[in-house]
Order: sequence, then C-alpha cells, then structure tokens
Amino acid sequence: MAEPETPEVDYLIVGAGAMGMAFADTLVAETDATVALVDRYGRPGGHWTVAYPYVRLHQPSAYYGVNSRELGSGEVDRQGWNAGLHELASADEILTYFDQVMHKTLLPTGRVSYFPMSVHDGPDPARPDVQRCHSVVSGDEFGIRVRRRTVDATYMNVTVPAMCPPKYEVDPGIRLITPNELPSLDAPSSHYTVVGAGKTGIDACLWLLRHGVDPADLTWIMPRDAWLLDRAQIQPGPEFAATRAESLSARVRAVLESDTADELFERLEANGSLLRLSSDVTPTAFRCATVTRSELEQLRRILDVVRHGRVRRIGADTVELDGTTVPARPGTLYIDCTADGLEPRPTVPVFSGSRITLQALVPCQQVFSAAFAAHVEAAYEDDAEKNRMCAAAPHPSTALDWLRTAAHVDDLLLRWSADRGLREWSDTSRLTTRSTGSLSDEQRDVLWERLRAEKTRLQELLAHEERTVAAT
Repeated sequence: MAEPETPEVDYLIVGAGAMGMAFADTLVAETDATVALVDRYGRPGGHWTVAYPYVRLHQPSAYYGVNSRELGSGEVDRQGWNAGLHELASADEILTYFDQVMHKTLLPTGRVSYFPMSVHDGPDPARPDVQRCHSVVSGDEFGIRVRRRTVDATYMNVTVPAMCPPKYEVDPGIRLITPNELPSLDAPSSHYTVVGAGKTGIDACLWLLRHGVDPADLTWIMPRDAWLLDRAQIQPGPEFAATRAESLSARVRAVLESDTADELFERLEANGSLLRLSSDVTPTAFRCATVTRSELEQLRRILDVVRHGRVRRIGADTVELDGTTVPARPGTLYIDCTADGLEPRPTVPVFSGSRITLQALVPCQQVFSAAFAAHVEAAYEDDAEKNRMCAAAPHPSTALDWLRTAAHVDDLLLRWSADRGLREWSDTSRLTTRSTGSLSDEQRDVLWERLRAEKTRLQELLAHEERTVAAT
C-alpha cells in the first residue's frame, strides 16, 4: 500500500481549544499562512467538551472566544444572580460557537485543515520537518510537514473534574460524583458535601442552592479561602465605562497608599476591588474567580464550611484532612471539585525556534493572550523582540500572586504603549478587558504614569514581603 501523502502547512497548531482557536483565527485573518489543527476531541472547544453541563463563563461572553466572531448577543441579564450584568455563555453556547468558528470562519478559507480525534506524537526522527500524529479512532498514523512552526496550545494543561480521578482515597460504598453528574440525579440526598473551593466548587454550590437545597444540608470543604473579583467591575461597553474607570482609580490609590500587602488587601476589599466569603477568614489564595454580589450572598448562606486543608481520605464515618479528622454525615453525596483547572505552570519563552508555546500573557485572559501572540507572530520578525512583547506569566495561586499579576500586566501594558501598532491592535481587540481606545492622548499619558507608579509600588510591596518572610 502506498504511504499516505504528507500534507504541508506553515503552522501546525496542537489543540483546538479556546487558545488554539484564538491563535488560528488571528493568524489566518492577518496572514496568508496555511494552518493545520490537530485535536484529541471530536469537536473544537478543548476542555469545554467535557465540562459539567451547567457551567458558564465567569466573565462576560463579550470578552471570550476569537477576535473575528462575537460570542453571544451582547445582552445584559435581566434576572437571576447575574442580573444587571452582561450575559455569561453556557457550555452548549460555547461549543456551538467554536463549531461555527471552525466550520464557518476557518475551514472556508481553504487554508485551514482540521484533524479531530487525533493526537500529536512529536517530530519524525527521520524527517525533522514532519510532525507525527495518529487517529485515536482508527489508529492510523499520519505526518504533517511544517514549514514554519508548531504551536503548542495545550501547555496550560486545563483540567476539569471529569478528566481525572480525585487525589484522595475514597472508601468503598461512598457516594462520590463529579459535577457533571449533578444534573442526572434521580433522587435527593440527605446531605451534600462539595469538595474544592475554586470556580468549580463555587459553581457546584450555587447549582445546589439554585435547585432548592437547604444550606443546612450542605457542607463546603474549602482547603483555603480565596480573594474573589467582583464581576460588576469587569463589564464591557460604554454603559460600564465609568465603573471601569472608577475601579482602576480605586485600585491604583489602594496600591500607592499601602505600606504592606495586608494593608493593600484591606484597602482593595474596602473599595470593592476584591471580595471574600467570610469577613473573619483572611484569604490566602487568588485564582481569578469572579462572583456577583448576589452570588456571594448565596454562598454566604452555607454555614458549614470546613477549613482544615485538603482531603486525604473519605471514609464511612470520618473525613480525613490535612489538619484534622471530621465526622462524616450518613447518606452524604460528595461532589468532587478538586481538579486544578489552570494549574501553575513554569513559564517558557513563547517563541523559540520552530515552536510557539501558548501561555497566558495577561493572567486569567488566555484567549486574548493567544490572539495577541498570533498578531505578534504575524507582525514582527525577531523572536527576542516577540518574547519581549509576549512575556508569559504563571496562573496565579496565592494571595500575593494578585500583586505579581497586577505588576506583570502593568509592565506589559507599558511595553505595548511604546509601540503604536501593538497598542492599537490591543485596543481594537474584542477580547481585551483593558482597552484604552476611548482615551485621548493626554488621558493615556496620565494612565501610563499611574501604571508606572503602581508597578513600582507593587514591586516594593513584594520585596517587603520577601524580606519579612526571610527574617522569620
């Protein structure tokens, strides 16, 4: 049998999730490059294809997806716990959207090929310009010759509970499910315990409360409290422009007027920039989760919050945690929400020889970061300059990472401000939450000065924290 023909493309993108699609969309729009997308799932969308069915974006739909196609209708919700704010796309809406991006935007160009249900195996040892892949359905192997670069859109390693088993022991007979299984329940439980405090844990708690579970019948195991973002302060559109400007001004003032990180968090909470679940518990984490005030009010109805570290074992009579052992309630249904989502990953250069490794440039804004990297790839020649404009940042985890994230973004915005082309591209991208397009030149100059001052003060506060830790 003759060996199958090896297709040739300029770019091979490994992963047709949100970042891979955002990169491909911008690259195809701004160049005449040919692109192949290889993805292990049967449809585009990455982790969204296996996410729990009631999941919604934690940010407005207007900021998500790819640059060339709007997600959602731009409407403001009129009811529910997100009332008064821009709509949040559901998993079904997101999957339909990415399907349309693939089949109505990318493939019709004639310059994009798509290989679903396929795995990238790496370069062919005998032919370095050929990347080996195989179908997970037929097992057939195939190669793709790459003229320019291979783009890794999987490095961020997004995981949801359906992808991995819990990292703790579960005794036989314990009823434990993933959040995906909640909508399939056919009978009530006498008690529910949500394990995990990230976005998934928040969503599971809100789902149970929305469906009438008495807060007294709900336990929330929270290894560490996290600072939360107020979704009202990150809304798009001119009607929210004053709120965005006021939020930025309040944040900068809080940074400049604080002498320690603890004082800064007090000021950020006082001005509404950050929220927390319990007033008597100081958060030690920050993972970019957003809530509305109404959602937070609902979460605060849960009084049985267990804060003794991570679960080690769930038994018939007890739950063993890092810090203690607590009684287990008979008849409890446990919902495992402990998948790390966006785990902290070491940063690597985005542009390196024949590879591009997509990462968050603006933490918590992965799709904008991927689209921006594609624009830089299209518009600039030198990898050193590209990497200077596309410095990656790890996903935040600790409370102090709020400071690191803010300083990193300030630094990036200041770099981009010096390049008119980059600034204008960023300002016109529908994916950015930090557009300066409506500002005059004088207002921009004032903004850059404020960001310089904020970055410097954040670095001083972080250095102070490091010295304090070293002295103890």
